[in-house]
Amino acid sequence: MFKPSLVAAALAVLVVFALPAPANATGYVPDDNISVAGDITPDATVRVSFTDGSFTPDEEVSFTLSGETALDATLATIKSVVNSPSMVKTGTDTGSVALDVTLPKDASGTYTITATGLTSGTTGTSSLTVSHTDAAASAGASIRATSGGLTGSGYNGPVLVIWGAVGTMLLGVALVVVLGVVRRQRATV
Repeated sequence: MFKPSLVAAALAVLVVFALPAPANATGYVPDDNISVAGDITPDATVRVSFTDGSFTPDEEVSFTLSGETALDATLATIKSVVNSPSMVKTGTDTGSVALDVTLPKDASGTYTITATGLTSGTTGTSSLTVSHTDAAASAGASIRATSGGLTGSGYNGPVLVIWGAVGTMLLGVALVVVLGVVRRQRATV
């Protein structure tokens, strides 16, 4: 009745769109594994720590600092100081790693530390926000620290609804194809 190639093509289309594919993105460090210690004020040193299991054991982790005047900030290790917005540091045998960040003297706004495991590709982020207001400037800087998580991007709708809509659309296309084949077969009979 149906040509085998048509059936195979329909099944291939259904398999491609009906079964969820694994994400192509790398892993992410959970928010609970990231901590920030210290006062987030201009010219202050803050320690950003990623706890055990955040990265693979003994993995090299690349740190990047971004934000206003980030080039004036210092990413430091225990024995050396790097005057650059990025550096590589080796984690512990438990997958933890910590980095000391000295903010610039004229720090303002939000600075983002991004840590990426060079072997695993696992990524973790921490935001350091230095906010200045007129009242805070006379009494010191107001401090807010947030850590981890992914930045919002794309549509955050329910996946079941999205896949349901795609599945309904595919069933409609399959129905049109089947009806066309049946019509052609009846016309030739």
